[in-house]
Amino acid sequence: MAEQALQVAIDGPASAGKSTVAKLVAKRFGYIYVDTGAMYRAVTLWAMQHDVSLTDEAAVIASMQSLKISFKPGEPDQLVFANTQDITQAIRQPDVTNNVSTIAALPKVRTILTDQQREMADAGGIVMDGRDIGTTVLPHAEVKIFLVASAAERAKRRYAENIKKGIETPLAQLQAEIELRDHKDSTRKVSPLTQAADAVLVDTTPMSIEEVVTTIAEIIKKQSSTI
Repeated sequence: MAEQALQVAIDGPASAGKSTVAKLVAKRFGYIYVDTGAMYRAVTLWAMQHDVSLTDEAAVIASMQSLKISFKPGEPDQLVFANTQDITQAIRQPDVTNNVSTIAALPKVRTILTDQQREMADAGGIVMDGRDIGTTVLPHAEVKIFLVASAAERAKRRYAENIKKGIETPLAQLQAEIELRDHKDSTRKVSPLTQAADAVLVDTTPMSIEEVVTTIAEIIKKQSSTI
């Protein structure tokens, strides 16, 4: 009997390796990958491009009426679009990174994007990463992973990623930004960053990407065989 296609939720703090690992896990199982963080980044960029105050929820919601976020295959990573505009690189710039938590804290924005994400996950065979996937977006996901790593290790990873993209930010500044974002994400009133009671904790600090992917793959295989 063929293994059932599952919903896989991967949560954790900024730069814990969620997106990188989620993409590789999805590829290994032939699942669809949904980058929920990219969706919040897209809304952040859209609001900034249209001079919308990021704390004015009504104005942000209004601006979203003309925004359609979509994902398309690309190499090495999938592409993210705001309508017909390729925003794959733009949403990873420091100005968006440092403001996305503000947008993510808006309850009605979360409601709209959560509904979109659930629709994407309905058929199963999906890997979704973010901050509240296992607790809020997909509370009934068959597999829930909570990735963590030390702030120092996450800063080193973000620094290496930025250098590859031609973005130069001091390591100490990156660590401070990550720690501030951790605080914002874990203390926000709506869907704060927290580990679901039934999620498996995976500390990636001492692990390679391949080791993390293999660990999660084993969890998925075990769960799939029991359903």
